Amino acid sequence: MDLVAAIDKIVGKRRRSAFLVEVIRDEVQRMSQRDALKAAAGAWKDDDHPELKHGAAARVEQMRNESKTRLRRREGYRKKH
Repeated sequence: MDLVAAIDKIVGKRRRSAFLVEVIRDEVQRMSQRDALKAAAGAWKDDDHPELKHGAAARVEQMRNESKTRLRRREGYRKKH
């Protein structure tokens, strides 16, 4: 099966141009993202982010707990005043 026939089978003849534009747009975006990742390679230094020493999930949990603690303190303050 040739390429045009394969595209027509997927999207139909009337949607061929729109499909090709979408595919090309997606590929250009993917290539741009790849280039940005390559350019940023090595920018992240573990020493610059000690808060992530135990992993991102642990840091997120810590931040959530800190928020809960602040909220409890604030609620306690409101009850006193």
